[in-house]
Amino acid sequence: MLVEEKIADRPDLFLVDIKMLPGRKLMILVDGDKGIGIGDCAAISRFVGFKLEEEEVIDEAYNLEVSSPGIDTPLVLPRQYTKNIGRTLAVKMIDGSKREGILKSIDNETIIIEEKIKPAGAKAKKAEIIESPIALSDIAETKVVISFK
Repeated sequence: MLVEEKIADRPDLFLVDIKMLPGRKLMILVDGDKGIGIGDCAAISRFVGFKLEEEEVIDEAYNLEVSSPGIDTPLVLPRQYTKNIGRTLAVKMIDGSKREGILKSIDNETIIIEEKIKPAGAKAKKAEIIESPIALSDIAETKVVISFK
């Protein structure tokens, strides 16, 4: 893959997704363990664009966009979870339920979030904070919660 070839010497960067969007827009999402800069995105774009043109991979006009996943883009790779340890996540489960909490850890199969659980029907009772394991296979979508507090 061209993107992986370009970032092979940068172990801190990783490919998240490649999609062809309507309007012939080729979208490449790249992230880094500590984020990714505009210079890195530009270098990847130049490299990939040149190689696609040279090898005539896409025969019609297209727009190439290389960027980091936006703040509203769901987490899809374990590496994305790792870089977000300590942040609050909103997790939609496959069964339709929703969970929210601070990401404490991740392994190959599970994330651990710290959730506030309020006792049912108890207005005055204090919420209990528990660490909850969630199997990655049970997750439909996870997004980082942005707080402006």
